Amino acid sequence: MKASIIGLFLILMSVQYAHSQQSNSSPSPADQEIINLSKQKWSWMADKKADTLAGLFHEKSMFVHMGGSWGKEQEINIIRSGGIHYKKADIHSVSVNIIDNTAILLNRITLLAVVGGNEVTNPFMVTEVYVRQNGAWKLVSLSFTKLVGQ
Repeated sequence: MKASIIGLFLILMSVQYAHSQQSNSSPSPADQEIINLSKQKWSWMADKKADTLAGLFHEKSMFVHMGGSWGKEQEINIIRSGGIHYKKADIHSVSVNIIDNTAILLNRITLLAVVGGNEVTNPFMVTEVYVRQNGAWKLVSLSFTKLVGQ
């Protein structure tokens, strides 16, 4: 049992170290393009630019939140109606991995949002997956994982 706990601790520390090493290196131009697109997406979400976001979101995109998961149409309708208002995302760290025509971006953020009329602040690790189609990046998945003890 003690060895398992120590092993788990060492794994967590190595992941943290690897993530910090990756975050400290200078991003490639392709990585920077995804980082900039993600930042722009947060701005569009804060400004409730549902039509602009509809152009970014892939037709088959999926969104995973603390309260459930759904597709593009419901996400756009939630943003448009104010069911969730992503007021401000403070980005603490970002990493990008591009594999062929797929980009995986991880953001550690503190999100200020209004959900069901209540203002809430939560720390999240957000996973964004983009695919390149016809020369443009489309968001295919956006998942929020709440961080505990942050």
